[in-house]
Amino acid sequence: MSDLLSALLLGILEGLTEFLPVSSTGHLLIAQQWLGARSDFFNIVIQAGAILAITLVFRRRLWELATGLGEPANRSYVAKLGVAFLVTAVVGLPVRLAGWELPETITPVAWALVLGGIWMLLAERLAERRGDIATVTWKVAVLVGLAQVVAGVFPGTSRSAAAIFMAMLAGTSRRSSATEFVFLVGIPTMFAASAYAFLELLHDGAAGGEDWSAVAVAFTAATVTGFMVVRWLLGYIKAHRYTGFAVYRIVLGVLLLALMPGR
Repeated sequence: MSDLLSALLLGILEGLTEFLPVSSTGHLLIAQQWLGARSDFFNIVIQAGAILAITLVFRRRLWELATGLGEPANRSYVAKLGVAFLVTAVVGLPVRLAGWELPETITPVAWALVLGGIWMLLAERLAERRGDIATVTWKVAVLVGLAQVVAGVFPGTSRSAAAIFMAMLAGTSRRSSATEFVFLVGIPTMFAASAYAFLELLHDGAAGGEDWSAVAVAFTAATVTGFMVVRWLLGYIKAHRYTGFAVYRIVLGVLLLALMPGR
């Protein structure tokens, strides 16, 4: 397989999985077993493509919030986004510097997929018992921030899955409202995390020797695919549960544990 085709497939996979509650890290790790391992720089760049995609999807909502700060509801919502981001940064940075993170190998990722799928099934059922609540509270904002930190420590958990279902359990039981809040928080969170990692790599000189054509192809693929997937997901969850994604996670995790034990 050519390097450009491999890069294209990895970019598409990143766009498909970054914002679905199925773990992009886990899928890229699995894919690179067959398509070849890529540099950290490559992985950061394609993640940036996915972040650009979600920024484009929510451009009108972001503009509405930015230009509507005179309204108390908008100010409160933006403040809660800020709190969730700050919690992630304040708690997550020391965790990262301390090196508290499981290795990105098949076995821990597979277990994270299985346990995360079970968590999703239980959390959604519990949230539905509370009725259809769209309000995002300060408690939800804090717990979403903490959920993002947990997802960073356990590869395969999925940042979106951990945060969305924490929001639903903490009080924002409406799937669309919880998902929108988590995706909006994800924009500054992922931009900051990617920028931090990017600067680290530049400092270490790790960007040298990259195939820039492959990087550009993967970035473009991740952006276009991510845009389409997020648009689809926002429509899908208005009438459907996340159950299918949870079952998919469990099945995939079990298959990985059975077919790739000890890896």
